[in-house]
Amino acid sequence: MDDLEQRTIRKVSARLIPFLIVCYFVAYLDRVNVGFAAITMNKDIGLTATMFGFGSGIFFVAYFLFELPSNLFLNRFGARKWIARIMVTWGIISGLTAFVAPIGQITGLGNEYTFYLLRVLLGLAEAGFFPGIIFFLTLWFPSAYRARIIGLFMAAIPVSSAIGSPVSGLLLGLHGLAGLAGWQWLFILEAAPALVLAVVTYFYLTDRPADAAWLAPEQRAWLVGRLAAERAQRQAVHDFSVWQAITHVRVWGLSLVYFGGVAGLYGVGFWLPQIVKAFGLSNAATGWVVAIPYGVAAGGMVWYGHRSDRTGDRTGHAAAALLVAAAGIAASTLTQDPVLTMVAFTIGSCGVFALLPVFWTLPTAVLSGASAAAGIAVINSLGNLAGFAGPYAMGWVKDTTGNFSGGLLLVAGLAVVAMGVVLALGHDRELERRPARS
Repeated sequence: MDDLEQRTIRKVSARLIPFLIVCYFVAYLDRVNVGFAAITMNKDIGLTATMFGFGSGIFFVAYFLFELPSNLFLNRFGARKWIARIMVTWGIISGLTAFVAPIGQITGLGNEYTFYLLRVLLGLAEAGFFPGIIFFLTLWFPSAYRARIIGLFMAAIPVSSAIGSPVSGLLLGLHGLAGLAGWQWLFILEAAPALVLAVVTYFYLTDRPADAAWLAPEQRAWLVGRLAAERAQRQAVHDFSVWQAITHVRVWGLSLVYFGGVAGLYGVGFWLPQIVKAFGLSNAATGWVVAIPYGVAAGGMVWYGHRSDRTGDRTGHAAAALLVAAAGIAASTLTQDPVLTMVAFTIGSCGVFALLPVFWTLPTAVLSGASAAAGIAVINSLGNLAGFAGPYAMGWVKDTTGNFSGGLLLVAGLAVVAMGVVLALGHDRELERRPARS
């Protein structure tokens, strides 16, 4: 690697990645804080486990419906404007979730259907944020750096849970302040940062390298040239139109792989606070214990992305991560001991999160331009339907059997299926090789 390349990648990383991590930290926290709120919210507004699982997961149905058009809008209008719009709308709707009961009373919908409606609206509001950022990163980073960069960005998921879990547990302790329940304060206070970051995003982000006045001219020229060469190299092998991208068998196969990974992410994630709470812990202690798997997984996720970039192996790394995820989640059903249960969930979490940065190198190595925006959106939206299926299945199994074991085994089984599919799809390493110098 020459000095110009090193300096350019370092400067782009320092400019973009910390800020995007903060944005995704807030996004993910607002998406899953309902899991902590449920500890007291479900009883307050009369939700059964099945109702909660349905409401938690229906977010992803709305997310699915608007994901593709949202990503195409981002490609058209630019990340700066579109991501700022997304953050404003999701911040407002996430905050409104604190007022399920009064909204239900005013509209006549009742608590259950108001909860469902707000989760649908949150899904519509946030649709396009994550795949939009993945697409945005393909506009700034060459292929050889993507697993480590995506790993750093997506570390916001376990970090948000590791930090957000104890914070959410503590916020539940605000019960009675100004006449509001603790879960209401949780929604209000964790939604506010999204509104602030929306304004910052509009002024801070730069849509494409060619517009980056903060890069030196030679750095800008190198980055634009390198990315253009990689794009030409990919298009020489696969020059997809938007329609060809969204109907391609590989895109749908990768959607199935991602479905298996997301089932583990949300099928367990939405319910883990309630599983841990059942150990007999206080709300605050539950927050600290839930943080353990995520804290460990965050470090492993970044390391695994670096390792995949260094070795150039994508398929083997993705399959191994899915195997670890399945083993850990399945093992959690074999013991009643709280310590062993958390060890198993920690192992499973390491597998789930290690998959993510490696997985997203697979579609971005094949697709570019508008086809990449469309293909990434299709994969993410179809895969995230597991965010509906996983939590709903867990809730239904809990109400039917009285425990979570059947649901956890189903989630583990989906990870095994995903492992088989990713091995069958394979990966052409030539698509990520460094372009020859002209």
